[in-house]
This record gives sequence, structure tokens and C-alpha cells, in this order.
Amino acid sequence: MRITVFGATGGVGQQIVRQAVAAGHEVTAVVRDPAGLPVPLSDVQVCAVARLDDPEALREAVAGRDAVLSALGSRTRRADGVAERLTGSVLAAMEAAGTRRLLVVSAAPVGPRPADDPLLDRLVRKGIGAVLKEVYADLTLMEAALARSATDWTSVRPPKLTDGPRTGRYRTVVGGFPRSGRTLSRADVAHAMLALIDDPATVKQGVGVAY
Repeated sequence: MRITVFGATGGVGQQIVRQAVAAGHEVTAVVRDPAGLPVPLSDVQVCAVARLDDPEALREAVAGRDAVLSALGSRTRRADGVAERLTGSVLAAMEAAGTRRLLVVSAAPVGPRPADDPLLDRLVRKGIGAVLKEVYADLTLMEAALARSATDWTSVRPPKLTDGPRTGRYRTVVGGFPRSGRTLSRADVAHAMLALIDDPATVKQGVGVAY
């Protein structure tokens, strides 16, 4: 499968690249600095761009791809519209190139939570939401842009991310979120995204993923 990865040098993005290469996929990594890639440059096709907010600069990287996977987003509490702006550029490039399948990393608070979540989980979620209010607002706008697009998108919504190993053992809920789901490793986020590429039930859907 031919896959393009955005945010390839971040925590989840590195895992996507590493796992996709190991699975035998043809991987194109869109990066500002190729030195941040987790695998030898001979294993990936590198598309170095100076500006990720320029759809024309991204068009070649997404043309002819079977799927585009994006781990773009803010790495701090100050989102500054990063996810919405950069994902908008990816969407414009994909639509211009005629590429349809897109999977992105979002976050659990953007989607619905189980009505029967325990009180402790609801209180923790409320506290985290207050701290990361700007980040979640940015991701909400990003998902709204996905919904308006012509792509076959899937938004993967994990809870708190960890640096744990890939286990392949986690719960997924299309259109919802696993009850009492509190954490997920970045490696398993990447595993889930790769596994969902060919799942028609997740097209134009948010998918909650957690242990």
C-alpha cells in the first residue's frame, strides 16, 4: 500500500512510519527535517517542505496515494489553530490530487463519551479539558473541516497518550468511546490507524480508541 504520513517526526508519526515500513508499505514522509525520521532514509520516500500550510507544496506528496495518515497537531497547550490550519492544507492538497482516504489523530474529548462513565473519569476529563481547552477547540475545528471535505476521512480519538509499547490489544468504538478508557500508547495509536485504513465502517466517522 502507498501511504503518505504527515507529522512523521512526532511521537505518533514516528510510530506510524516505523510500523508502516515494517509491514512492507511504500511510505512517503512529509517533513521539515528528515533527520527526525525514525528509520533510515533509504526505507522511506522523503518529501521535505518548508511550509506545511501550502497546499500546492503538498500536492505531489499525496497524489496517487492509497491513504494519507496525519499526526499533525499542537505539541503545547497553545494550539494557535495548528491542527485546523495544517489539516486544511492537507485536505486541499488531497482534493486537488483526487486522493480520498485520510486518517487523522484527534482526541477523546472531541467526541462523545459513554453516558455511564464512572464519576472519577468524568471529573478527570473535566479537569484535563480545562487545562487543554485551546487544544481541544482546535481539534474540534479540525474535525469540522474533515466533515465538510470530500475525503473518506476517519478521526482517531485516543485518551491520554503514553510512551508504552505496541500491544495491538485495545478497544475501539466507532462513533463513541470505550467505557473507562484512560490511556493508550502512541505505538498503539499508530497500530490502530494502520489497521483502520481498509475498514469501511470507519469512513466519515470518529473512532474512540483506548485500553
